[in-house]
Formats: sequence, C-alpha cells, structure tokens
Amino acid sequence: MRKAARALARGGLVTAFGHCSMRVDDGHFLVCAARPMGLIDAGEPGTVVPVDGPLPPGVLGEVRMHQQIYSRRPEVQAVCRFMSPHVMALAAMGESPSARHGFSSYFYPKVPLWTDPALVRNDDAARGVAETMGAAPAVVVSGNGAVTAADSIEKAVSLAWFLEDAARVELAVRSAGGSAHVTFKHADQARQRATWEGRIAERIWEYLTAGDPE
Repeated sequence: MRKAARALARGGLVTAFGHCSMRVDDGHFLVCAARPMGLIDAGEPGTVVPVDGPLPPGVLGEVRMHQQIYSRRPEVQAVCRFMSPHVMALAAMGESPSARHGFSSYFYPKVPLWTDPALVRNDDAARGVAETMGAAPAVVVSGNGAVTAADSIEKAVSLAWFLEDAARVELAVRSAGGSAHVTFKHADQARQRATWEGRIAERIWEYLTAGDPE
C-alpha cells in the first residue's frame, strides 16, 4: 500500500491530496497515512478501517468512498482516490473521458461522473459516488478527482494511470475538433483491447515503483 501511494505520486496523479487502500478481510481495509502520498515513509503505518461503521480517528473523511465501494463490491481488493491534472480539467467542464484509445478502452464506453462538486465527507455523498460508479472500474468525482477500484493494488494504480491518460487524450481530441470520431465500434472491440494479459499491470507497477525504498 505504501508503494502504491508513492507510485501515484511518482506518476503525477496526486500532490498533497489523495489516498489508497487495500482490503484486509471481508469487514476491514487498510488505508494509507493521511498525508501527502509521496512523502509516506518506508514502514509508516496506515490505519485499519471497518467497511461498515464510523471512520477511526485521523482517517480522512473521503475514505467513506472506499467503505461504500468495498461494501458493494466483494471482488474489489484495492481502491485509489487521486486528483490528476487532466481528469480535473475535464471534470471542471462537467465531463469525463470517453474510450478513445487503448488505455481508455478499460473504461468503455465512458467513465461515470458524480456531478456534485462538494467534498465527499458524509455517508450519503459517499453512497452516491459508489452508486454512480456501479460495477465500473472508475468514477470521476466532479471537482475532486477520481476513484479507481480493482482486484489488486497493481491494477487499481494502473487504472489511475490509464484514466489520467484517457483524460489527456480526451482533451487533445476535443481541442482538435475530433469529438465525433468513434474509436471502438462496439463493446466487444473495447473488451478485447482492455486486456490484462501480457503483464500490463505488472509493467505499469514496475514503471511507477522503480527505485522505491520498499
């Protein structure tokens, strides 16, 4: 988890804000320390959080989103919340990326968007974010970044990196006047491209954790 936090920072996906977590068991998950993720030290402890119930002291209020995702999706083993620049720019327009290239195929046809710009610091809002996300691998949280979820921390981090690149491409396509172009003609095309075979997550993980102290 600490490596994931530092990887998100190394990839430019977080600055002073953001958090990631890993499921411990059916009723608990471990969230990283509540401080800038790139500054989390080797061996620095996180906090065990119940999937249901109040947040422990010192845990950031937005971690309620993690609770709601874990409670709804037993297959999810890791969650990342991040605030990357291109995702934030699109969200400021009330938009999220469409599937326009290989990395964005994982979010076909489009990333769900939670439209309330308020900080997600209460259970009702966290439930709304999780319900908007549904079974998707990510959700953009308007004005407050995005969240990814997967069956491993490596995939959750990879999806965060993919989502930022999807937003970068979306903005470039829009600025070039190409919004009407459809890259994937049907869902099967996107599913075929959105593979984890060939060490996809492993290579992203190696790239973002190279030189990590742990």
